[in-house]
Amino acid sequence: MAVTPAKLPKSIEDVVDIEDFNSRVIGLYEKGIGDIEAGADLDTARSAIPAATGGIRDFSSIAPEIPEFIQENCIGCMECVTECPDTAILGRVIPQSKLEPALAALPEGEQYLRKSWSKTKKYWDAFEKQKKEPGYFGIFIDPTKCKGCAECVQVCDDDALRMIKKTDESMAVVAREWQHFREVGPTPKEYVIEKSLADMMLSDRTLQYVGGAGSCAGCGEATALRMMVAATCHVYGPENVGLLAATGCNTVYTSTYPYNPYNLAWSNSLFENVPTYAMGVRAKWDQMGWEHKRLWCIGGDGAMLDIGFQSLSRMLMSGMDIKVLVLDTQVYSNTGGQASTSTYLGQRTKMSDHGKAIGGKQERRKELAQIAIAHPNVFVAQTTAVHINHFYRAIMRANEFKGPAVVICYTTCQPEHGVADHLAGHQARLAVDSRAFPLLVHDPEAGDLLRERINLTGNPSKDKDWYTNPKTGEVIDFITFARSEGRFEKHFDKDGNPSETILRGKEDRRLNWRFLQELAGITPEKHESSGN
Repeated sequence: MAVTPAKLPKSIEDVVDIEDFNSRVIGLYEKGIGDIEAGADLDTARSAIPAATGGIRDFSSIAPEIPEFIQENCIGCMECVTECPDTAILGRVIPQSKLEPALAALPEGEQYLRKSWSKTKKYWDAFEKQKKEPGYFGIFIDPTKCKGCAECVQVCDDDALRMIKKTDESMAVVAREWQHFREVGPTPKEYVIEKSLADMMLSDRTLQYVGGAGSCAGCGEATALRMMVAATCHVYGPENVGLLAATGCNTVYTSTYPYNPYNLAWSNSLFENVPTYAMGVRAKWDQMGWEHKRLWCIGGDGAMLDIGFQSLSRMLMSGMDIKVLVLDTQVYSNTGGQASTSTYLGQRTKMSDHGKAIGGKQERRKELAQIAIAHPNVFVAQTTAVHINHFYRAIMRANEFKGPAVVICYTTCQPEHGVADHLAGHQARLAVDSRAFPLLVHDPEAGDLLRERINLTGNPSKDKDWYTNPKTGEVIDFITFARSEGRFEKHFDKDGNPSETILRGKEDRRLNWRFLQELAGITPEKHESSGN
């Protein structure tokens, strides 16, 4: 007999008594004694964590620096807000008629809060030109969520952010600015510019990843998760979104008991079976008349390319309306950098170490995008979080597509890739520019032929083997990419000359790019070494 929606739990409150949970569990963990004093109970046995408990977690003591907003340089692009992996930096647009009286009413000692607001061309000049009320744009830092990674500073090309030392005085100012952010209220919907996809995170409706996750500082995965959640909730609303996650880094840092950063219905599954778990959920939802709800399953390259690949393939063949986000770090980050079939040739990892006889991973990388395209009627995108419009369009189109969709996102893992905390976006952009990880969209509804369905827009110099930086004249290839990361460092001698293995890795990436060019119907340039 079918179970009607009325007989199902309406929310997490029907499963867990949140007030009771906060008093007897969260309180103990906030004191640092939860693992000792918290007792076993039915909630723990169910592995139930209430929604958004990560929102009260405090990371203010883990980093020596914090971002500072420089209002006169800001253009309102929202890149810093979008790329933050911890929901620690947010934007607001407040109408002139509302904000100016509020600022005027502040006591003399708090007039510094005016520096939180900027008159940008985007929200002030453009609105005035359209005979509409202009809005002040502000950037605010949540001191309890910021891990000091400086990713926001890195992605800001306008020098509107800088890192400053944490002192009692500076932290008091940041805390008061954050309180001010909460006092002024939400951004009116008329200031959320639909054509500017980054503006999604101006709306509270999209901010359903509240921070407080235990991810590493600057984590490339967390940014992708925030953006996927934002794009989906922006269109469908948080009440119509469900998440299923395969065991991996993403499940560890988003469910480190008792903290959960999602304000959404969410469940963990085993490493290898989340797509088929999603099939069961999708079937039940459809039976209940919930066809409109969006269901995303999340996993790393290990969960989707390796042990869970058959589960993914079966789900794709089912034709069910399920969406997949693959967080591609090219290693099993959760096990300390074990190699996966997504690992690049020559990369140093656990179980493919670099020694005198063998120089790192010797297998070529498995290309999930091409394999997924070979399944009938599957939407496929390969993207990165730093290519903001490309990522958002991929997620939104995946949600619209009536059937299976796979979005594969390059996600820098700083500890395993050997890069600094603030470089997740920088390295993702370099991965695209160097052909290590090309952008790609395959839309089955775009035409009958592969060249009509496959779009390589967003990659530089699409008809060439390699991209040349127009400012420096430097050719950006796989050698350039490998030289920038610690996982390839042993492939370069003291003079910087690449090893034979890395040269083979370069050729592997060129041939992969040539294959994509052929699928997309792009005639490539002649290449001397290929004999063409």
